[in-house]
Amino acid sequence: MDLLLLSNSRNHGQELLAHARDEIDDFLGTVRRIVFVPYALADHDAYTASIASALEPIGVRVEGVHRFPDPGQAIREAEAVFVGGGNSFRLLKTLQSTGLVEAIGPRVRAGELRYLGSSAGTNMACPTLRTTNDMPIVQPTSFAAFGFVPFQINPHYLDPDPTSTHMGETREQRLIEFLEENDVPVLGIREGGWLRVHDGHARLGGANGARLFLRGERPRELAPDADVSFLLHAEPRYDVGPEQRS
Repeated sequence: MDLLLLSNSRNHGQELLAHARDEIDDFLGTVRRIVFVPYALADHDAYTASIASALEPIGVRVEGVHRFPDPGQAIREAEAVFVGGGNSFRLLKTLQSTGLVEAIGPRVRAGELRYLGSSAGTNMACPTLRTTNDMPIVQPTSFAAFGFVPFQINPHYLDPDPTSTHMGETREQRLIEFLEENDVPVLGIREGGWLRVHDGHARLGGANGARLFLRGERPRELAPDADVSFLLHAEPRYDVGPEQRS
């Protein structure tokens, strides 16, 4: 499988995808056309246009999957797909209702389709969307996502602020709460970072590193460019297992 999983699509003070444009260019290689999945936001045309503008400097042509009469056929004819960020619940529900779970999943697993995800799109690469930061504004038929990696990712990971007077849970507390019910690694990728997976290897990218959460252990700091291939051999155990995808 070829995966590039971005924590976010925009860094503070930068244009859309500017922080990861070189990595995207390298990831795509000779592929210069990408099918974009804009279902995590409400305005599909505007979202697709913004991504097209962001990738134009590297000569990548972007086509929105929502514009095809048969979205599944668009995926079957593509060499690369980009699943964008927004609300993870809305994204997964629409992937399910349009048949794109079945269209995208097998081709990515077979190495026939490169998968680029950002934020909610990165959540979709995990077994479930349970470690999303989003509000459940709609109800998917299940929480089961693509499961390209056997661990969970928390995009936009935010470190606890010791000076904050906010009394709600920190991101760290929420992920530890998740691990009280599920035994599966969680990789918290800070903004500006990403995970690159290729040929059985996984490596962090970007400048800010990540935080690894394991059940019964203290959170572990991972440096930028860390090799995290060991996570690809995780054996996740959920309180109710996600459906198996063929």
